[in-house]
Amino acid sequence: MAKVFIVAGFSASLKYFRGDLIKSWLNNGYKVVAAAPGREAEEWLLKLGVKYYNIPLSRTGLNPLEDTNLIMKLKHIIKIEKPEYLFLYTIKPVIYGSLSACFHKKCRVFSLITGLGYIFTEGLRQKPLLQRIVVLLYRIALRRNYKVFFQNPDDIEAFKKLNIIAPDKAVLINGSGVNLDYYRHADLPAGPITFLLIARFLREKGICEYIEAAGLVKAKYPETNFKMIGWQLEGGPSVITADQVARWNEDGVVEIIAKTEDVRPYIAASSVYVLPSYREGTPRTVLEAMAMGRAIITTDAPGCRETVIETVNGFLVPVKNSTALAEAMERFMGNPELATRMGAESRRIAEEKYDVHKVNRKINKIIGLP
Repeated sequence: MAKVFIVAGFSASLKYFRGDLIKSWLNNGYKVVAAAPGREAEEWLLKLGVKYYNIPLSRTGLNPLEDTNLIMKLKHIIKIEKPEYLFLYTIKPVIYGSLSACFHKKCRVFSLITGLGYIFTEGLRQKPLLQRIVVLLYRIALRRNYKVFFQNPDDIEAFKKLNIIAPDKAVLINGSGVNLDYYRHADLPAGPITFLLIARFLREKGICEYIEAAGLVKAKYPETNFKMIGWQLEGGPSVITADQVARWNEDGVVEIIAKTEDVRPYIAASSVYVLPSYREGTPRTVLEAMAMGRAIITTDAPGCRETVIETVNGFLVPVKNSTALAEAMERFMGNPELATRMGAESRRIAEEKYDVHKVNRKINKIIGLP
């Protein structure tokens, strides 16, 4: 019986982002082993019959000793488990998982690039040095991969331009997909328009622009509601501090809600979903909102622009432009049918393009796991 070893950058993503993919492997008779830092998904995985390893992985920074330790840990797991297939996603698992597999030639390696991360966005002083290091590591690591999955064409072009990957190794898929049965269509709420953003407290998610745009719209339409589900991360150059979040909360323009396992009630209580991100792979939260029938406002940026057909299921705005974002929000004021019509189109697009089972079938076909 073939065995698949999946490695993630954080434990919870194995359940919430790759749960359907893991189940597809199990349902087809394959054994599955998983590894990630933390234990959030461990109980869920064990109940499915998936063996789990809690690995020493820091999501931010480049520490040679820590990263060498991670490579040795993954090398040890591969030696013990002897998987035929290795599936990696997020930056460090892709790089260090691929390097660890160099010691095990019988293991077929596949990676999923879920986005290029903050080091490929603009405005960071240390970006050139970090980019050079990460590009070099990617270039070395991905030589060991049979195929590399990408969630948008801009990321493929970036990797080709930087000579990271051979063109014949790149495979384009429609994001991570979304479970259309779990994220069911929900009727729009009655009353004033409610805008919602769900994101980690990182500047490149466009949170500052969302706050600024909310203030502009609220001044003209005080009855409008703005909500944000957010959560803090470990340190990093783009992390928004807890003090800043507290100040926003005190201002009262945007209601900030703590991280929740189930975002569906909040999406159902919203009229329009907003994500002013600077760059994404394909934003999972946008797909969830589309599946539940919500109009989308997002940026004309890699990964984001693919989710919106302009004026059909939403609006695209320039990156880092709170004024344009506010103007897009105002287009829904006094026009309740617009959110309804666009929301229906979002659900249709989700069914046609982003059904998780369609996405997973393509991944499995490429890997060779029917």
